Amino acid sequence: MVVKFKDCEVVKPSKTTWKGSLTLSEWDQVGTITHCPTIYFYKSNPNWVTPQDAIPNSLKDSLARALVPFYPLAGRLRWIGGGRLELDCNAMGVQFVEAESDSKLEDFGDLSPSPEYNYLVPTVDYSLPIHELPLLLVQLTRFKCGGVSLSLTISHAVVDGPSALHFISEWARLARGEPLEVTPFLDRKVMQGRDDNTPAAAKPLPLDHSEFDQPPLLLGQSDNVEERKKKTTVSMLRLRKDQLEKLKCIANDSYDLYNNSSSAGSTTKRGGYTRYETVSGHIWRCACKARKHKAEQPTALGVCVDSRSRMQPPLPQGYFGNATFDVIATSHSGELVSKPLGYAASRIREAIEKVSNDYVLSAIENMKNQPDLTRFQDLHALGSDEGPFYGNPNLGVVSWLTLPIYGLDFGWGKEIYMGPGTHDFDGDSLILPSSDGDGSVVVALCLQVAHMDAFKKHFYEDLSI
Repeated sequence: MVVKFKDCEVVKPSKTTWKGSLTLSEWDQVGTITHCPTIYFYKSNPNWVTPQDAIPNSLKDSLARALVPFYPLAGRLRWIGGGRLELDCNAMGVQFVEAESDSKLEDFGDLSPSPEYNYLVPTVDYSLPIHELPLLLVQLTRFKCGGVSLSLTISHAVVDGPSALHFISEWARLARGEPLEVTPFLDRKVMQGRDDNTPAAAKPLPLDHSEFDQPPLLLGQSDNVEERKKKTTVSMLRLRKDQLEKLKCIANDSYDLYNNSSSAGSTTKRGGYTRYETVSGHIWRCACKARKHKAEQPTALGVCVDSRSRMQPPLPQGYFGNATFDVIATSHSGELVSKPLGYAASRIREAIEKVSNDYVLSAIENMKNQPDLTRFQDLHALGSDEGPFYGNPNLGVVSWLTLPIYGLDFGWGKEIYMGPGTHDFDGDSLILPSSDGDGSVVVALCLQVAHMDAFKKHFYEDLSI
């Protein structure tokens, strides 16, 4: 596929915005602090805006207006020592790229992630100092058939998934000529824990935070350097509604066996396993089989839990920042494979149920007391071998099941496809709801090439158990 880059412009807020340093929460500065891409494809239609430059002009104009209430996105990050970051709200703007392709949308088949996406998603030049990198980059690509793709890559040090989608949806509303629906809540103090003057008695009790430990290594290895180098591939695997229901039945057959008592501080309603717990457990078991682990191989599954409604009081509507909390479920491959699916789901539920108000505050205090945050940061995109690695023998499973990811209309109709952009890290996976609302789900999974075929085999064959 040939893509020609036509223009690259910096879009700044359309009005003067507050300038100064915004203190990030500890939670903004751990885990993934690089950019995360998403992409939307749109077919040409009779209501398409004309002339040809009307679409990019409309997008840039509404983007400039959206950056007024969402002004942190127009700023820049800077290192302040100890592996810590600060957000400089300086209105430097975001990058908007226009490109053209000689391909047609039909050339992409079902539009699933492929190497061609690398040309459609804006590139972040991580060789530059971090204070020179835009926090948001946008690329509009026109295709020969008249359709377009709109891709965004946004800094995870500034926002998490819910906040990113909040911004994107409000941008689209402004592009349609509608007013802002939910104003972003920009004060991050609510996720910064107690200040240094808080009496010790008022601070949260320290709790066990195994999520900050380095994930397990393959037995017999002293590091994960070699595993990080292995070639990966991405697959999109669909589970129809009837297959999903069958999987939940299989998991719940052993529900009582592994859920005899409620965990202390539980924030999850008791009952049958959720879609996420069930499908994640299935992914975990299939990965262990495909990777041919020894029975005694320790393995971890990273889970992202949105803490917004779990805090006391809940975070304000429109909280703009990182409030998704990373926890890990742990087990041994032999246990996961030999025991019923309900066991894997129970390990995941146990991890999720830990996330209470006290647990989050304790984790924040834990991070504030760390002299350096570098070892807690995933810098894989920067070519670093430091930080947590959720490739073999581990996994990370992110849920978009409850996020409003579909129906993004900038004034010319809704997308025909929305999905993650390029991701090539072994063990990364994402569970998305079907775009047509038929109750099915899609698993976007990245694994080592050597393991993918076996994984697909187990993923569907195990449904017949």
